[in-house]
Amino acid sequence: MTAVTPSASVLQALEQAANAIAESAGLLQADAGSTDEIASHTAAITAAIRTSLGGSPASPNPPDLPRSHLARRILQALRIGFLRELEAQGEIPDGRELHRVLLAFETVAGSLEGDWKSRFTDRLSGPDGLELVVEVAHDLRSPLTSILFLAETLRRGRSGPLTPLQERQIGLVYAAAFGLTSVASDVIELARGGERQLESEPLPFSIADILESVRDIVQPIAEEKGLEVRLEGAGEGLRIGFPVALSRVLLNLTTNALKFTDQGHVEVSARDQSGNSIEFSVRDTGRGIPPQAMAMLFEPFRRRQKERDYAFSGSGLGLSICRKLVEAMRGELKVETTQGIGTRFYFTLDLPRADLSGAT
Repeated sequence: MTAVTPSASVLQALEQAANAIAESAGLLQADAGSTDEIASHTAAITAAIRTSLGGSPASPNPPDLPRSHLARRILQALRIGFLRELEAQGEIPDGRELHRVLLAFETVAGSLEGDWKSRFTDRLSGPDGLELVVEVAHDLRSPLTSILFLAETLRRGRSGPLTPLQERQIGLVYAAAFGLTSVASDVIELARGGERQLESEPLPFSIADILESVRDIVQPIAEEKGLEVRLEGAGEGLRIGFPVALSRVLLNLTTNALKFTDQGHVEVSARDQSGNSIEFSVRDTGRGIPPQAMAMLFEPFRRRQKERDYAFSGSGLGLSICRKLVEAMRGELKVETTQGIGTRFYFTLDLPRADLSGAT
């Protein structure tokens, strides 16, 4: 571009607009740390505009140009002040020069936006990158939890009767929201080490209550697919263990079983073994896991070779979290599968019976 010297009236108006910002810095104080910061930002932005006006467009990301909310406010004030100063002078530039001036402001405005992709990448790869992931997952999970609650309220008819079509639609909404909530929870859990849902101390709990709670939560998904969720061998009395972690594992495994089962049922069981050992299992009548998927089944962030390859989730987080939680409870998550017949995930935990004889 051929360099063109801006007219004296344009340069004077720009300088007076910059001076006016310095004199009224109090209006920008809420976004600035000091009046010196306002002055330095104004000087840098004015210099970038003058560079562009002189025929040398500002670099897309000039290193000395501030990129912040304060800088964008200063540019806005500078643009308004500049036009007012031109009007006060009574010497409006010709159309081509005025167009070049406004284009210079837009060029600098684009530079102030910065490279958001680079900023996101820098933070993601920085020391607080995992916290950024957790923040995003939390932001997703909160509204999804509300959607789940509202969908369940409608499904149970608490807001009035639904037609069969509406019941199916609500079931689809519930299933979709539940799936997204599970992914968000898995991301948070993995970012925090995968064991944060393990209580600090073992607690007394009812295995039957946990199994029934899992069935209640996944029931809308099962009904939408025409599947039955069966509970077997829940047992009686209270056991000592980690109910939150156990519920999370069984819920994830049951949801996964429903996902890959088109006909038949899903069975969630808890069967007494020797001593205090109890074997938990989730069995489905789905299509089974292909051999090529077995080697990386419990690895997070695995890649599927084909679109319909078996995967607990697109990222593979779910099974990784399940394995970590089972190991934290001193068990081992195992799998048996037969193509076209179904799959069974199972693990054994030592859960002593709760002695409540001394309770008051």
